[in-house]
Amino acid sequence: MVDLAVLLTDLAAESAQLDALVAPLPEAEWERPTPAAGWTVAHQIAHLAWTDHVSHLAATDPDAFHASIAAAPDPARLVDAGAEAFLAPPEVLLSRWRVGRSTLAASLAAAPTGQRLPWYGTRMSPASMATARIMETWAHGEDVADALGVSRPATARLRHIAHLGSRTVGHSFAAHGRAVPTVPVRVELRAPAGDTWAFGPPDATDRVTGPAHDFCLLVTRRRHRADTALVADGPVAAAWLDVAQAFAGPPGPAPAPRSPGDDRAGAAA
Repeated sequence: MVDLAVLLTDLAAESAQLDALVAPLPEAEWERPTPAAGWTVAHQIAHLAWTDHVSHLAATDPDAFHASIAAAPDPARLVDAGAEAFLAPPEVLLSRWRVGRSTLAASLAAAPTGQRLPWYGTRMSPASMATARIMETWAHGEDVADALGVSRPATARLRHIAHLGSRTVGHSFAAHGRAVPTVPVRVELRAPAGDTWAFGPPDATDRVTGPAHDFCLLVTRRRHRADTALVADGPVAAAWLDVAQAFAGPPGPAPAPRSPGDDRAGAAA
């Protein structure tokens, strides 16, 4: 098990990396379109601020969290509406995001051991919630980086996302309305530092191998499998790469294969 304090430290580092990317942007750049249809750079940060807010509610006031879902006029637009509600001028939005993520970290750190937090269609431990926040912060950071035409260095923090992705095989199939396979999948990934991250039974015949960065892009639905160097051996592994999804909720639009010279990819999640 990963220590919650380690997860929260990595979440803070992931957030700080994205913060450093967007904080110096001129106001006009906040309106730059990102790969998620209809979302600007500002929408991406507003989404993170909103999700931190509802995560904090889940950790501290489950009744208020459930009430926020019940009050949504259109459940199908819950994510878009959340981002829109948190939009603000860049300085205000940055402050809102910074305060919100700090507040969430404190609430997760204070959560009783063994507590299960409500979430959309599931329940999560504080550690799982922190892992999910790392995943989302990184994924939406990729959307922002793609929009700005910059590349971000891969870090060891990707291990959290890779671990989450490897544990959501069944969820991926179920989210796409497919039967959940009973065959396990072994995942072996080349980490940014050159070592190997391995998940799943060593004797599994279905396997996925390749760069950890590509795997994280795939399971956050930021890249089509054709645009990665991932290799699937076995029918379940091959089918999984078409539906892989590490986040809760519906899959949303699938990323299209990229044409030569196209640096855009991503989806709102």
